[in-house]
Amino acid sequence: METGLINLVDNLLFIFRRLNWLSLVDLSLVALIFFAILHLLRETHAMVLLRGVLVLVVLGSLLRSLDVLPAFSWLVQTTLPALVLAIPVIFAPEIRRALEQLGRAGSLGVAAKSPVDSQLNISALVTAALKLSDRRHGALIVIRRQDNLEEYIQTGVSLDARVTAELLLQVFYPNTPLHDGAVIIGGPKLIAAACVMPLSASGVLARSPERQMGLRHRAALGISEVTDAIVVVVSEETGVISIVHGGRMIRRLDGDRLENILHTFFTPTVGKGGFGAWLKHRLPKVSLKNREGGS
Repeated sequence: METGLINLVDNLLFIFRRLNWLSLVDLSLVALIFFAILHLLRETHAMVLLRGVLVLVVLGSLLRSLDVLPAFSWLVQTTLPALVLAIPVIFAPEIRRALEQLGRAGSLGVAAKSPVDSQLNISALVTAALKLSDRRHGALIVIRRQDNLEEYIQTGVSLDARVTAELLLQVFYPNTPLHDGAVIIGGPKLIAAACVMPLSASGVLARSPERQMGLRHRAALGISEVTDAIVVVVSEETGVISIVHGGRMIRRLDGDRLENILHTFFTPTVGKGGFGAWLKHRLPKVSLKNREGGS
C-alpha cells in the first residue's frame, strides 16, 4: 500500500516538473473543448447517450485489462473503432447545431444584416398575447432575428401584412384555416401563417412536472434550438404565456414581463457588425437565462 502511494506521488511530481506555460495552454484548450461539448449537450437526449457511451468505454477498458478474458478483450478491440465511427451519426443534430453557432460567431469582418427586425410592433404582439391568453386561444408566434427562416416560411401561407393585434387574434381564432401552425413575423410584417415548425427532441418537456405542454410548446422549443428566433407561445389549455429562445423556456409571463423581454431582444444594435454584432445578439440570451433562474 505504501509503495503504491509513493509511486503515485512520484508520478504526479514527475508530471508537474514537466509542466510549462505551453502545457498549461494545451490543457486549458482541451478542458475548454470538453466544457463546450458538455454545455452543448446539456438537457438533451444526447447527454443520456453520452453517459451510456462513457459507461461502455470504461467498463470495456476495465474488463479488457483482465488477462483471463481474452475473447472479451478481442470483442472490445474490434467494436471500439466502430463505436468511434458511429458517434457522428448518433450526435448529428448536436454537431450541426454547434457548427451553425460557430458559423454565426465566425462572421468576422462580414457586415451584419440591417436590424430591420427591431421595427417589431411589440405593443401589438403583447396586446394580442394577453387577449389570446384570456380567451384560451392557443398561439405560436415566431419572431425572426438574424437567421433566415425561409425554409419554414415556405411551409405556410404567405400573408405579408402589417402586424396588428387584430390580425393575430383573427389568425389564431379556433377552427379558422390558419389557426394551426405558427405565424412568422419579420420586423413590422407578418410574413406567413400556418407554418410547420420542427419538433424538439431535447426532452425538456418530458422532464417538466406540468403535462399541459404539447406539440405547440415542442415546436416552439424546436425552432428555437435550430435558429436564433424568439418564440411566444400561448397555451390553449391554460392560457399561460411563455417565451422561448435557444432551447430555453420562461413560463407564466404577464404583459409587463413579456414586453420587457421583447424590448431586450429587439433593441436596435449600434455598429457595423461582425463578431461584435453577433455578441450583442447573444447577450440577451444570457439575460433570458438570468430571468429564468429568478422566476
